[in-house]
Amino acid sequence: MKKLLQVDFSFNGPFGEDMSTGLKELAESINHEPGFIWKIWTENEKEQEAGGIYLFEDESSAKSYLEMHTARLKQFGIEEVHAKIFDVNALLTEVNKGYHA
Repeated sequence: MKKLLQVDFSFNGPFGEDMSTGLKELAESINHEPGFIWKIWTENEKEQEAGGIYLFEDESSAKSYLEMHTARLKQFGIEEVHAKIFDVNALLTEVNKGYHA
């Protein structure tokens, strides 16, 4: 069953185009993670937060990625990472054009 991973954390930037430029290699590397399907990058400059919404093939892939990503964020000086893993209701998600299972 597909799993959605929601991650957010305090972030001082960069945001917008600077984030896109500065984190492009990181974004490309995520495409090679086991079980990874897609990611939506999230940012809120006003609240100084960033994160992402990810879709993985299964729970073990989502958990493995979260463990690795949390460790990477700590190396960047981000101490507190908020994360949740959800089941995806594929039938309703398809109704709302979320993805095709």
